[in-house]
Amino acid sequence: MSFPEQLTDRAAHIGRFLDGVMAQKAMTTGNARLADAMRYAVTGGKRLRGFLVLESAALHGVGPDHAIWPAGAIEAMHAYSLVHDDLPCMDDDDMRRGQPTVHVKWDQATAVLVGDALQSLAFELVAHSAGHHDPDRKLKLVWHLAQAAGAEGMVLGQTLDIAAETAQAPLTLEQITALQAGKTGALIEWSCVAGAVLGGADEGPMRRYARALGLAFQIADDMMDVEGDADLAGKRLNKDAAAGKATFVSLLGLDGAKVRAAALVAEAEAALDPYGARADCLREAARFVIARRM
Repeated sequence: MSFPEQLTDRAAHIGRFLDGVMAQKAMTTGNARLADAMRYAVTGGKRLRGFLVLESAALHGVGPDHAIWPAGAIEAMHAYSLVHDDLPCMDDDDMRRGQPTVHVKWDQATAVLVGDALQSLAFELVAHSAGHHDPDRKLKLVWHLAQAAGAEGMVLGQTLDIAAETAQAPLTLEQITALQAGKTGALIEWSCVAGAVLGGADEGPMRRYARALGLAFQIADDMMDVEGDADLAGKRLNKDAAAGKATFVSLLGLDGAKVRAAALVAEAEAALDPYGARADCLREAARFVIARRM
């Protein structure tokens, strides 16, 4: 099976799992509007973060029946971040994954509540009894997820990003790198390390892989904003340039950004050396993040 086929297969598996979760939520909440909007928010996308959870778990001897719970959790957490990020008070986007954003299809209040519910759902899924038999390992995952998603990770990165929009001077390369390590990289790192945590293994190699991968992912996003296809991306492009924001592309140039992304992919691949050929799928994932156009 080729890498794109593997990614599609894992995405479908995660999608079926989340469909089941959302169906249960519809029954327990009795509120079709909330349940429908939550299901809508988690629909579509490549589900790369969930894929990374499943693959890192398999690499450490943790089966899909256990790994699907944290994989679903990170997709719920990511979806929450997108729903809130799309709001008019944040990035003000009207399209996401080729569809109207939640606040456009419903309203802003519903979007806020859907994001809140998805964030809570992420912790519910990662702590679920079916996720793993060892409570200490699950607790570690919950703790790490709280750090990755909160004021030390993603939310910090988003805060720095908002502040940069009105800053008198554009961010430096070092500042952008730190910003993106939180905004984009923190959840990717959690996804990659989850398998090692569940398997009780050394987290070092996967953490090094994740940090290089997350930065390469963001550089690729910056390149896509410049030279991508909006129809394929499913969202508006060229927003950063229009807003006058400093990006990896604006600071390094398009060719320089491509060179830096390729070097990071090589770094990510090298981090997997302890696993040998068993980690080939994750090596392909690293190559994918700079080859994607959507």
